[in-house]
Amino acid sequence: MAGFRPRVPALADIAMIPHPSVTLLFDLSDGADLVHDAGGRYGRGSVAVGLLPGDFRASGQVGEVLQIRLQPVAAAALLGEQADLRGEAVSLQDVWGRDVAQAEERLRAAGSWDERFTAARNILLRRLAELTRLDTRPQVDREVAHAWRRTRGSRGRVRVAGLADEVGWSRKRLSARFRSQLGITPKRAARLVRFDHAAHLLAAGRTAVGAAAESGYVDQPHLHREVKEFTGLTPAAVATAPWLAIDDVAWPASPPPAPTPQRP
Repeated sequence: MAGFRPRVPALADIAMIPHPSVTLLFDLSDGADLVHDAGGRYGRGSVAVGLLPGDFRASGQVGEVLQIRLQPVAAAALLGEQADLRGEAVSLQDVWGRDVAQAEERLRAAGSWDERFTAARNILLRRLAELTRLDTRPQVDREVAHAWRRTRGSRGRVRVAGLADEVGWSRKRLSARFRSQLGITPKRAARLVRFDHAAHLLAAGRTAVGAAAESGYVDQPHLHREVKEFTGLTPAAVATAPWLAIDDVAWPASPPPAPTPQRP
């Protein structure tokens, strides 16, 4: 989780760097001031962002926003059977229903970010318990969950054929089940995880050559092509991207005013 607010009143326009998680953004402004744009599809207010949503941007007179990143397996359990976030950004109300408004009010009323983080955790746990009670929680195959854990654990340096052998499935079956349940193919997931590792190395100050070698790319041009495909940016631009810096990397000082992150 991360909480952030603008340092100074200003219009925000921030591009999201792809990340191997499903992202929930709770708009805690007085009105639905958070505007999201996913490849020309606009919306306002709190939003759920699936894996690889394309050109996703958040803009507007953004107030306080709480971000929660969920592992795809956890997201499938928490968002319910109606959630289909295959590369999409969807209004959180469309996914979560009327309870979103109550959650937003509770989060707004919290006196500090620490209280909000605790409240958010409790909100998620109650939702999970309710979905379990109603038996509407989507089931992710153990084999799919294992393949995802191995992909993350290897930082994307694992072959789909190897994963299929590990779970005792054919490569075709694993790819089909993985995509239907997590919204992305195993091969694409491995590329995303490897890109994420390289992006964080770049943000931490590594050179493109060093990040490429440590992340398992053939060479620097290979890394450049992957960064370009995932973000439309150069490795140097990714290194200072504000949305990436919501992770455990300090916000860059040079770009226009960016939100100040708080973490639990």
